Amino acid sequence: MVPTQMFLARGVGVHKEKLASFEEALRSAGVAYCNLVTVSSILPPNCKIIPRARGEKLLNPGEITFCVMARSETNERNRLISASIGVAVPTDRRTYGYLSEHHAHGETDAETGEYTEDLAAQMLATTLGVEFDPNIAWKEREQVFKMAGKIVRTQNITQSAIGKPNRWTTVVAFAVFIPEENIPKRRR
Repeated sequence: MVPTQMFLARGVGVHKEKLASFEEALRSAGVAYCNLVTVSSILPPNCKIIPRARGEKLLNPGEITFCVMARSETNERNRLISASIGVAVPTDRRTYGYLSEHHAHGETDAETGEYTEDLAAQMLATTLGVEFDPNIAWKEREQVFKMAGKIVRTQNITQSAIGKPNRWTTVVAFAVFIPEENIPKRRR
């Protein structure tokens, strides 16, 4: 089973109960009706990233759904939390890419998103033999990766929130894989 389609999603939930806060975040991300199974961070070869709205329509309530998930939660007032998925797509789509997940406290959307995008690109670059200096800034490394011609695109999806008083706050970010049998067959 190698997925050929996936979508990115994010959400936030707030509730007095920790579990209910997580459920609210899943609802916000559009995947609460699935049984989620987390997997490691490989973007399968030829896997197309589709819009969330289209991806949600291809899932069925109760089905086992594989995903890469980042999750962060707090019950501290004014605590900044974030969760992010980074994506690195190789130029040669017949090879695999990378997904990275990161959850943090005290990082903005931009900081967390940049970190996950950079991490995914670094993991892909090391498998492709792209040499780079890990000590230079992400924007400089991004140019090195793209100029090497082996990484075509990077992106991220990030959710952050600030903790509320007397409530749990949960943020999630996902790369959700669509089961092959759920993808409509094209008419010839």
